Amino acid sequence: MFTGLITAIATIASATPLGADKHHGKHITLRVEPQWLQGVQLGDSIAISGACMTVVDLQTDGFAVDISAESLARTTGLDAVGALVNLEQSLALSTKLGGHLVTGHVDGVGHVATFEPVGESWLLEVDAPPELGKFFAYKGSIVVNGVSLTVNRVQDLPQHCRVSINLIPHTVQHTNLHQLQKGAAVNLEIDLIARYVERMLSTDRRNHHV
Repeated sequence: MFTGLITAIATIASATPLGADKHHGKHITLRVEPQWLQGVQLGDSIAISGACMTVVDLQTDGFAVDISAESLARTTGLDAVGALVNLEQSLALSTKLGGHLVTGHVDGVGHVATFEPVGESWLLEVDAPPELGKFFAYKGSIVVNGVSLTVNRVQDLPQHCRVSINLIPHTVQHTNLHQLQKGAAVNLEIDLIARYVERMLSTDRRNHHV
């Protein structure tokens, strides 16, 4: 479990296939400031741009994870050598919950429609897959590349759901969101509470039709 508050930015140093065909994943090595790794152990969970992964190797200036082909197919940017990724260590019981409860399970890939300065802040508009639209609400929560953000507007359009977000300068400067451009792909996670509400409502609807 995570909070969506990014604590470091890492660089993907290498991405080595774990096998010869498309069913194999990749061994990913990341470089990060050594002090960020204090307390990290083998087997720990770390959110990499919103995707929860397990540490399989530790070095003084980085760590490695094995990412399955399934995870690579359902996320974006996790095996792009040289790319910057957001990092967050898993939530401890003593951690302040400054964002919202984040599982680190990516629900879909969205694409940036708008990323532009507005006053001292930035406007970020993301086109999400239409099937995720029902999970977004005004002033609700969304995770973009592992960053906990607040939804300011939701538009249900014919081909997608457009979510508008206001980014303060601190968020832009201290995450990999600063490198976003129109058309860029981003990892999305819906709000945990919305996920359970939808499940309960769908079950209730089915029971009423029996």
